[in-house]
Amino acid sequence: MTTPLTPDDRATSNAAPAQPANHGARAHSFNAAAAQYAANRPSYPPVLFDALEELTGRPLKGARVVDVGAGTGLATARLHERGADVVAVEPGAGMATEFRRTLPGVPVVRGNGNALPLAGRSADLLTYAQAWHWTDPALAVPEALRVLRPGGALALWWNTDALDVPWIAESARRVDRHFEGLNLSAEKRKFEARFADPTGHLDFVHRVLRWTRRVPLDTHLANLGSHSVFLTDTEERTAAFFADERRHRLTVFPDGIVEETYDVHLLVARTPTA
Repeated sequence: MTTPLTPDDRATSNAAPAQPANHGARAHSFNAAAAQYAANRPSYPPVLFDALEELTGRPLKGARVVDVGAGTGLATARLHERGADVVAVEPGAGMATEFRRTLPGVPVVRGNGNALPLAGRSADLLTYAQAWHWTDPALAVPEALRVLRPGGALALWWNTDALDVPWIAESARRVDRHFEGLNLSAEKRKFEARFADPTGHLDFVHRVLRWTRRVPLDTHLANLGSHSVFLTDTEERTAAFFADERRHRLTVFPDGIVEETYDVHLLVARTPTA
């Protein structure tokens, strides 16, 4: 069913149709926007790491953790604060440079989840924060099993918009209309074991955790603009969309402080102890 356009939405819909960017181009788009990503993307709430300790059956303090697809280090920093011995793996040069600037004391190596640059049985925990969907699970799952020690765990998580909040749902519909030619609906993940591991080798537990943050409107819009679909869109289309989106946000948050609500989807699978 087609959602009718409001008068404000029509201005954005008149922009030239989007031209799809391929998966690789979108993955690499973050490198040129690493500083924007680091400054505006949401981090993760303490309750996530409490759940991680519960589901893995061990404290993070002292654990050997590899944060894969670490980006600018948003999750790595939280793991490090909890006392984990963390090594980050990041494929992008721009993101790795920003990581080193913000977390100079944490090692980061270039690589990706499909071919981890790590010795076998060297980690207690592998984490993928907003990153598993950039891997090929048929390659990444065997790599995780190779690198994890007996009794270790693979943890995947994503901050996702809480679509039961009316203004967030309306914003998501506007994004879908803006990128109509990109078929974004097909990319929306069902966070379940079959998505995480199509081969069925791992038994994932799924936990959903809600949290909020309050940020200035400019931070909120810069966060939205740091997503790959916008980073690979044209400047003209992006500018038109965000001018319109700013007007929509100010009708909901006239003081210019936006309350973002997220559901963190956490998937954890433990490996055999022997």
